[in-house]
Amino acid sequence: MLFQIALGSVLILTTIVAGSLSLYLVEIVLWRVHGWLLREPHWPKMFIMVMAASLWALGLMGVCVWLWASAFRALSVFPTWELAVYFALETFTTLGFGDVLAPPRWRILAGMAAANGLLNFGLMTAVLMEGVRDLRIRQSRSRSSRQGHRAGHEEV
Repeated sequence: MLFQIALGSVLILTTIVAGSLSLYLVEIVLWRVHGWLLREPHWPKMFIMVMAASLWALGLMGVCVWLWASAFRALSVFPTWELAVYFALETFTTLGFGDVLAPPRWRILAGMAAANGLLNFGLMTAVLMEGVRDLRIRQSRSRSSRQGHRAGHEEV
């Protein structure tokens, strides 16, 4: 039991570190394209940002699922990669179909995979929504600033 808790904790921390590092890289890219994102027209850029952020989240979730599947295979919890990946995906997303179950001695680790999935999906949703909200605010301010600047030139 303690081994499963320790291993699950290490896996959860690893996924958090992977998420944090990938988010840092995303932030670097966003700062490089910041000016472009604020120029008109805004809606196609918002669409591109939402799609890119969604693909990033999906990719990160894929990495996390494969990490858990690798742990399940290394521990011989499942005899094939297909079962290990399927179980990790099903558990990480908390679908819980019940068609593939972890052996009783590995239930705590499986529960930790589910908890990790809940945590990661919550964090990725929060990051996605904050990014969209922040971009909308910046685009709105940029539009208002340009309109005010144009109005100032018209008065002269």
